[in-house]
Amino acid sequence: MFGRYYITGATGFLGRAVTAELSGKGAEICALVLENDALAGDLPDGVSTVCGDVCDDKALERFLSEADENSCVIHCAGIVSVASDPGDMIYRVNAGGTNNILRHCERRRVGKLVYVSSVHAIPEKPKGTEITEQAVFSPELVKGDYAKSKAIATSLVFDAAERGLNASVVFPSGIIGPGDSGKGSITNMLLSFAAGKLPFAVKGGYDFVDVRDVAAGIAACAEHGLPGHGYILSGQYASVREILNAAKKALNIRRAVSFLPISLAKLAAPCYERRSLRKKRPLFFTPYSVAVLESNSRFSRKAAEAVLGYAPRSVESSVGDMVRWLKKQIGQ
Repeated sequence: MFGRYYITGATGFLGRAVTAELSGKGAEICALVLENDALAGDLPDGVSTVCGDVCDDKALERFLSEADENSCVIHCAGIVSVASDPGDMIYRVNAGGTNNILRHCERRRVGKLVYVSSVHAIPEKPKGTEITEQAVFSPELVKGDYAKSKAIATSLVFDAAERGLNASVVFPSGIIGPGDSGKGSITNMLLSFAAGKLPFAVKGGYDFVDVRDVAAGIAACAEHGLPGHGYILSGQYASVREILNAAKKALNIRRAVSFLPISLAKLAAPCYERRSLRKKRPLFFTPYSVAVLESNSRFSRKAAEAVLGYAPRSVESSVGDMVRWLKKQIGQ
């Protein structure tokens, strides 16, 4: 293990899981947290914090002031969005913030950087074709601002590795599981479903992975990931129907949901997104999210299994833990 771990985005859904994983191993951890972050107090005992964000050069200077060759930086911070127009901030944080982290890591000659990218940064291949980490990372080759911003950042990290930085990249698929306080797309869908407010869902599916398995994969990558290499941290394919069936089983409920064909969902999604924005409701049914559900998600995790000892749990198990956690949050 490294003498100290520096984690950005430590209070996010994945960042908290990574912090818990490393804290459980007795690691010394410093976390970069936003000013007035309500979740900062929930970090494990012994975790030191520095206030700021990845776009603030002075904050990063404070954050990494003691980092050296015995330090590992885990860059989890980023904006995840399924919005059709998330705005320029997604590029400033995901790409610009990563570039800032790289400059400081190179200046400090840190022992290791693990960058959390996304499978969305990898250009999609035709259905039925396996997708691996061996790819060209360019915003022109992927669709959607989120994917484009992560592709830019990933390319920057690999460029830094070529310059000599000990940097590895992990590519999680669709992250689910307990602890999603920020309420991502699947969490919002399950909350609506549990409350009986999900009259319809979309046919299709994706590769989903438990947040705890991704955290374990990141910790393993810090120890064993090869410089300039990437590792897909995927789980298994599950349709939306299978996810809701797993939720029904865990909640011991019987609830009917109508499933829209992708073609109809594409027509309805723009209107639903505008309505959600107008009413300031969380976004989970948008043109981008619908497109994901019909995309090729046949990801290969062979490299992560071979090098990192990566072994994710089943989606059914993850969804079960997820809805039981949600029940506690809403007091049921």
